[in-house]
Amino acid sequence: MAGVDEAGRGPWAGPVVAAAVVLDPDCYPEGLNDSKQLTAERRAALRLLLQDCAEIGVGMASVEEIDRLNIHWATMLAMERAVAALPKPCNHVLVDGNRLPRWSHTATAIVGGDALSLSIAAASIIAKTVRDAIMEELCPQHPGFAWRSNKGYGTPEHAAGLRAQGPTLHHRQSFAPVRGWQTLEPRRFRKSAG
Repeated sequence: MAGVDEAGRGPWAGPVVAAAVVLDPDCYPEGLNDSKQLTAERRAALRLLLQDCAEIGVGMASVEEIDRLNIHWATMLAMERAVAALPKPCNHVLVDGNRLPRWSHTATAIVGGDALSLSIAAASIIAKTVRDAIMEELCPQHPGFAWRSNKGYGTPEHAAGLRAQGPTLHHRQSFAPVRGWQTLEPRRFRKSAG
């Protein structure tokens, strides 16, 4: 059985990333939890442990696909790609959320699944750490947006970067704050990406 979760539905920039994880019931790391409940250091440590003892598939949908399909269907596409990237087929898929991709796999959607299923929690950790690493790699190429700290989410620093520089090719043009960057007014934004 594979658990599937995504990271990056809400940011203004970067891809949406999904992961599929099949845990070995005889060998999985302790402390698996919803990635949002873990520190960055703990997520990184668990990712390394998972890479040694679980089957992992990662799928992404690009900014172009997000803008063309919308974030919901781009997320579904990333999930499909993650399951397809598993080393071998799985019997059943548990998906965090209330919607399933249009696929042939037998699957169950579980609202709050990253807190209820260890395999979904593992997938949330993989998806989050992969996406965070992408945004950290992009940060030096696009200074002024604070992607190392905000991971592309709509923070005051990110908004200031948009107002000062305009969007990059990594920004989601279909998202209202990016579309309206010239009139983006300072207001309450997220303080961090978690």
